[in-house]
Amino acid sequence: MREIVIGKNDCDQRVDKFLSKALPTLPKSLMYKAIRNKKIKVNRKRCEISQRLQEGDTMQLFLAEEFFMTQIDTAFLKVPSELDIVYEDENLLIVNKAKGLLAHRDQKVGQDNLMDRILHYLYIHKEYDPRMENSFVPALCHRIDRNTQGLVIAAKNAASLRAMNAHIKQRKVRKKYVCIAQGVFDKRQEHVLLYHCKTKDNVAHILPYPKEGYKPIEINYQIKEQKKQYALVEVELLSGKSHQIRAMLAYLSHPLYGDVKYGAKHTAAKHYQMLCAYRIEFVWKQEDVLANMRGRVIELDKIDLIDTFHALK
Repeated sequence: MREIVIGKNDCDQRVDKFLSKALPTLPKSLMYKAIRNKKIKVNRKRCEISQRLQEGDTMQLFLAEEFFMTQIDTAFLKVPSELDIVYEDENLLIVNKAKGLLAHRDQKVGQDNLMDRILHYLYIHKEYDPRMENSFVPALCHRIDRNTQGLVIAAKNAASLRAMNAHIKQRKVRKKYVCIAQGVFDKRQEHVLLYHCKTKDNVAHILPYPKEGYKPIEINYQIKEQKKQYALVEVELLSGKSHQIRAMLAYLSHPLYGDVKYGAKHTAAKHYQMLCAYRIEFVWKQEDVLANMRGRVIELDKIDLIDTFHALK
C-alpha cells in the first residue's frame, strides 16, 4: 500500500484527474476498477471518481508497485535557465520570449525551449522541485508561435494557473501585438470577425462565414504607421486560435512581412513573421489569488521589429 498526501498544488482536482497525472502509467480502466473495488481510497474511506480533493487529504492506493515507478522528469536541467523576465511575483512569471525559441519541448529531449527554461529557473530558485510534487508542473497560460517574439505568462502554482486560465477564457486578459504587414490598408482601424480551422498540415484556414469545424475568431487592428508597401499595425487579440493574427491578416491580403507560410513575398529579407506580443492588460475586478494583478499593464520597453519597419523603404 502507498499513501499520498494531497498538497496545495493537488487540491480541487477530481480523483481521476489527479491519478492520471500522479500515476501516468496506470490505465484508466484499471483506475476505475480500483476505485470501485475500494483499492483506492481517500482518507481511508471509499471515494468517487468525481470527488474533489482537498489539501491535507490522504489517498491510500493498493496497487502494484510498477505503477509507482514513474521516472521523475528532470530533462529541463539540460537547457539554459536564462530568461528575459519582465515581471515576477510568488504566483506568476511574465517573460519576453525571443523569436525562434520554442514555447514547449519538442520530441527531442534537451532541445532548448521556453517552458524548460522556466522550470530550470524555478528549480534553481527553489520554487519548483519535481520530487516534491504529486501532479503539478508550472505551465504557460497561453500559446505563442516559435517565431513570434513577446510576452508570455507562466503560472508557478496550480491555483494561479486555474485563475489565470479562467480570466483568459472570460476575456479579462487583453493581449496586444504589433506587426509589420504587407500592402496599404483601406481602413485605419477595424474590427474583424472571421472563422478558423486548423488543418493537419499545421496551417490555419479562414472563411468569412460559419461552417462546421470552423470557430469564430476576432481581432481589432489599428494602423500605427503606413508606408508605400508596408504598414506597422497594432492588433488586439480577442480570441486565441493557432496562427490567428497571421492567418487573418493574410486573408485580408496583408500577410505579415517575412511570413512566407501565409503568402508573404519570397523576396523578404526575413523568413519568419514580423510579429511581437508587446502588451498585456489585466482587467478583472473580482478577488482571487491573482488580485494583485487587477488593473496592471505589462508592456515591453523595446520592440525589435519597429527598427526593422523603419529600415524598410
